[in-house]
Amino acid sequence: MKLHELSPAEGAVKDRFRVGRGHGSGAGKTSGRGHKGQKARSGYSRKRGFEGGQMPLARRLPKRGFVNIFAKPLTEVNLSSLESFDNGAVVTLGELEERGIVKQCKYGFKVLDTGALTKKLTVRAQAFSKGAAAKIESLGGKAEVV
Repeated sequence: MKLHELSPAEGAVKDRFRVGRGHGSGAGKTSGRGHKGQKARSGYSRKRGFEGGQMPLARRLPKRGFVNIFAKPLTEVNLSSLESFDNGAVVTLGELEERGIVKQCKYGFKVLDTGALTKKLTVRAQAFSKGAAAKIESLGGKAEVV
């Protein structure tokens, strides 16, 4: 089989429906847009969340507290997931991604004090919880903030 001999399965590819090609086609004249109105005009687009002039849901719901839109959320990593590393190893973001412990870590990671750790490790992270840093250092390891 060669590249030029490949073709999609029967019925898998469908031609796009061409509107405005006569009233016999079923989508002629107004081309499925109905008569007049904002949606019938060319160039029509609606803002996300627009509800036809009704107060949008995002504005109807109560809001509480402060949301920092510039916050850079850290990926959380539990102490128990660091148990897979060898004794004396250096744990970095690259190592965690390589082992599949962390996926799509955009802004770095924070080590949390969840689970047990029995090995001496040097962990280089963006942040540590107090308990996690204490546990790592009590085993003779290092908790380095990068």
